[in-house]
Amino acid sequence: MPDLMKGKRGLVMGVANDRSIAWGIAKALHAEGAELAFSYQGEAFGKRVLPLAQSLGSNILVDVDVTDDASLDAAFDRLKAEWGTIDFVVHAIAYSDKNELTGRFVDTTRENFRNSLTISCYSLIDVAKRAVPLMPQGGSIITLTYQGSNRVTPFYNVMGVAKAALESAVRYLANDLGPQGIRVNAISPGPMKTLAGAAIGGARKTFRQTEANAPLRHNATLEAIGGTAVYLASDHGNCTTGEIIRVDGGYHVLGMPQPENL
Repeated sequence: MPDLMKGKRGLVMGVANDRSIAWGIAKALHAEGAELAFSYQGEAFGKRVLPLAQSLGSNILVDVDVTDDASLDAAFDRLKAEWGTIDFVVHAIAYSDKNELTGRFVDTTRENFRNSLTISCYSLIDVAKRAVPLMPQGGSIITLTYQGSNRVTPFYNVMGVAKAALESAVRYLANDLGPQGIRVNAISPGPMKTLAGAAIGGARKTFRQTEANAPLRHNATLEAIGGTAVYLASDHGNCTTGEIIRVDGGYHVLGMPQPENL
């Protein structure tokens, strides 16, 4: 069905380049008629995001540092001034020191633990807090997670803990905001060839392993993830909240590799 998002407006956070999961989601939302705003962090990322945003007809770009309250306040004040209300937010923000995604989890530093949890999890809560006043008629908040939240994944380390916290936050936010008609969900893709994914040690081997063993024998695509986001952001997702929706070719159902890969 065309125009599932016609008349809806929202903010997409976390586009780094044209291979970003957030970009795949943005394209899918735009294709269904959504009007988009984008956030970025810092001048370097701003230069990358600007032409992408313009290609989708967006002229609202806001520089956001999710660790800075004033930065977040300014971003949502801009949305309020430009649009008055919004219908959805896509939160695709996570961070951990790359040097701690190649060794052992037990060696995680206090500073990186704090930063990883703050940026990867608490930022969703902070964003939701500011989005709610702009969603008087309800809306949809979507974030991104990964199976390393509940199953040990090589080198995912503190990000697994951060994503576990994020998924728990999704459930608590869904319960808090449900009475206001605001749904909160997460999409959990399998490994992706993205800038963020490349930071994890052994990323290429993980990608090949999941592709060879997933029931569908392939990893997620940006198009599939984008389509899932459209469902969650559109009126078709009106009764879905608090969910972690896996888009991983079915890999999450496995207990062992396929027989030919044992």
